Amino acid sequence: MCLGYGMGTISSNKMLWSSWKLHCLCVLATLSVTGLAAQSCGKHNEDGIGFRITEATDIAAYGEFPWMVAILMETNLFGQVIYKYQCGGSLIHPAVVLTAAHCVQNTEAEKMKVRLGEYDIQSNNEIYDCQDRSVEEIVTHADYNKGSLFNNVALLFLDSSVELMETVSTICLPPADQNFDLSRCFASGWGKDKFDRQSAFKSVLKKVELPVVPRGWCQTALRTTRLQLRFLLHKSFICAGGVKGRDTCTGDGGSPLVCPIPGSDGHYYQAGIVAWGIGCGEDGIPGVYTNVAMFREWIDEQFRLRDMDDRHYQYSE
Repeated sequence: MCLGYGMGTISSNKMLWSSWKLHCLCVLATLSVTGLAAQSCGKHNEDGIGFRITEATDIAAYGEFPWMVAILMETNLFGQVIYKYQCGGSLIHPAVVLTAAHCVQNTEAEKMKVRLGEYDIQSNNEIYDCQDRSVEEIVTHADYNKGSLFNNVALLFLDSSVELMETVSTICLPPADQNFDLSRCFASGWGKDKFDRQSAFKSVLKKVELPVVPRGWCQTALRTTRLQLRFLLHKSFICAGGVKGRDTCTGDGGSPLVCPIPGSDGHYYQAGIVAWGIGCGEDGIPGVYTNVAMFREWIDEQFRLRDMDDRHYQYSE
């Protein structure tokens, strides 16, 4: 599955506009937070919900990562409004999505939608309908630097809450001091497998298991690339991967890196947000992710300013 945007399209009336299209039937009505509202965040459905289309280890099961979000951008094709896949994101509250700032910079909120419950973008055979919501407000970190990608984090506040259910739920956010070094984690997304023009974006949600790499190791590895010996890994980043052929890639930008919560029964914290990388899946070269723990206090503050309940992303046993 390096930094990049998607290329798929979806029309508002669900007509086929391209061979790479998001196919779910969409729930557009305003919905209250019901169903699994009381469920603890970050529950990884390891075996999926209802069915599995393949035993391949790099394909997620349906509903395996219920916090996964597809961020869509409005465009016009021959006078028809359609939606193009822009980036990934994660649900941290029924009305809030966490993503990378580079995904939404210079973007108007009214031209964006988010989709929850998506799985196979070329099929409408999923058990549950997916849910689309409009974006009401985009908040990027005040210190985000679009050149260096420092502080690469943003929140999308939706026009209404999604309905929490088996295939749609929130991810937990880690405490500010949480360290994930050497944890075995998962990244998920619809991005490419390789960093080249020939590779295609994926129709079914993919996953990859990656180890979180200590900062010193990561900085040393990245200095062997075109970044060279003076490169310093900024504190707003963490690293994961470095195993040949296993990485996030183009189209995965904004997607979550999630790690097991110690002592929990299959619950996960979001440790990172796909930010950038040198190629994809290069041997010994980790990918770089926004350090979510570093921005926990900033996220909490954005919720306080809007008088919103932060319990949806707080893990409780």
